Amino acid sequence: MRRAKITIIGAGNVGATCAHWCAAAELGDIVLLDIPQTEDMPRGKALDLMQASPIFGFDSNVIGTTNYEDTANSDVIVVTAGIPRKPGMSRDDLLSTNARIVTSVGEQIKNTSPNAVVIVVSNPLDAMVQQMWKVTGFDKSKVCGQAGVLDTARYRTFLAMELGVSIEDISALLMGGHGDTMVPIPSCTSVGGIPITQLINSDRLEEIVDRTRKGGAEIVSLLKTGSAYYAPAAACAQMVEAVVKDKKRVIPVAALCDSEYGVGGYYVGVPVIMGSNGVEKVIELSLTEKETADFQNSVDAVKQLVATMDDLLSV
Repeated sequence: MRRAKITIIGAGNVGATCAHWCAAAELGDIVLLDIPQTEDMPRGKALDLMQASPIFGFDSNVIGTTNYEDTANSDVIVVTAGIPRKPGMSRDDLLSTNARIVTSVGEQIKNTSPNAVVIVVSNPLDAMVQQMWKVTGFDKSKVCGQAGVLDTARYRTFLAMELGVSIEDISALLMGGHGDTMVPIPSCTSVGGIPITQLINSDRLEEIVDRTRKGGAEIVSLLKTGSAYYAPAAACAQMVEAVVKDKKRVIPVAALCDSEYGVGGYYVGVPVIMGSNGVEKVIELSLTEKETADFQNSVDAVKQLVATMDDLLSV
């Protein structure tokens, strides 16, 4: 049986850690690619990871490269390329530089792996995945963004910490853009089947939601020289697994919504069914009046971000 071919573009902390998770779980053979200026770096990281395989007992093959030809005919491509956030920077501050990087990467993907499912991680996420879809011309189901899995994981972590319960018993959902306008869905949040609103009062819950929105910035401020990578990489690996194993996972991702939720052709975080064909279905929920208003506010922020990106790229 042929192993899945997984390419990770960007061999920094997120990319290399994603390769680690994917290799350890034997999700497929992995190509770790980075830009030519760092020619030896991806090879060094790949070799280091391969030398861990006898210890942990995984058979995934891992190679490092600067040549897109080595990524040809990939089944899944994870795009982490771009400059990371530094203290004081918002995700939106990365817009111009990362939009150009994603454009270049998308052109290469289009030429070398026309049938791949592409998972974008680069920030600002919602605009970057929109640009990737535009550049590749792939079917909308084949291009998506990793944000909701990470945001929901942070939310679940903070809820478990607050209640002193197992993380396994927390079920939660966040929607909308990846950033300060992300939208918690209390009606879809529970602990062991108990609605979260019966366990945490509304004021405290809003404080936890606010910490979730600022979860990435909190880590940036603590690290001082970089941004989060363990959890983002783990979230990527979960999405890769959903594709290569055709898991039909119900998870929140940045997916193109047209008629869905009345979005009108933009990538925003929504619950989907994810399998071998990528985003196989967008799940439309009946939201409360407040959830609907908050979601629309988040969509409007994404639209403004995309418009700003398009203006910058046209200069």
